[in-house]
Amino acid sequence: MKLFSKIYQFLFFLFLYSPIAILIIYSFNDSKSRVIWGGFTFKWYIKLINNSEILSAFSNTIIIAVVSSVIATVLGTLAAVGIVNTKSIFKKVLINITNLPMLNPEIVTGISMMLLFVFIYSKTGFLKPGLLTLILSHSTFCLPYVVLSVLPKLRQMDSSIYEAAQDLGCNHFQAFFKVVMPQITSGVVTGFMMSFTMSIDDFLISYFTSGTVQTLPLTIYSMTRRIISPEINALSTVLFVIMFTLVIIINIRKGRERVKKSNQHILSQFIKI
Repeated sequence: MKLFSKIYQFLFFLFLYSPIAILIIYSFNDSKSRVIWGGFTFKWYIKLINNSEILSAFSNTIIIAVVSSVIATVLGTLAAVGIVNTKSIFKKVLINITNLPMLNPEIVTGISMMLLFVFIYSKTGFLKPGLLTLILSHSTFCLPYVVLSVLPKLRQMDSSIYEAAQDLGCNHFQAFFKVVMPQITSGVVTGFMMSFTMSIDDFLISYFTSGTVQTLPLTIYSMTRRIISPEINALSTVLFVIMFTLVIIINIRKGRERVKKSNQHILSQFIKI
């Protein structure tokens, strides 16, 4: 049974990661052919660095990801605090409404946002599809992921600590930033990283709300419609490394948090003894 389990795990990970491994290997292929190996080279990465179209799309993608992630993190954290402090009758309703955008197909979200921005622009001349509409749309679909990351931390926190801080002289803002924020920082950071990852990866919603602004997924899509260049392999490899690094950072933070909680629990048990 153990042998079967190991074989299944091997086949599972092989099926999951073999396409990515092939992509990374062929990003160093000296030949333009997607089948023939022509030798090891870094020339596609050099061409990628010198490609002004890709660099422009990359800078747009990073700006949109950072700004929208910050907005989503701030609003999502405040929303999570509001949901936790809401009466139990409406709490489940608010949570379901918050989770709905994650279940909604992205193409529906993209079309609805496009119609909204076009309507506002036709009536007011404001919100022309471009960088601002991309930031707003990315902030919107990233919000539920921040709420989902922060809510468990707020539930684990003892609410009496916040009240005790107020009794000791803190106002609402001081109590929040000095008592609540240190307790939920890991959830806030995780929500930010998830938002950043989702923003960089998004294609469908960006496609409908970008106007003339190009992001990396849109640029890659336009490149695949022409002659497929090995530069796409190099670009995809860079994106994979960035996402993989973020995942490692998130896991390291969670691991340290578990160790810290375990040490605190052992210390509290020792003090009781």
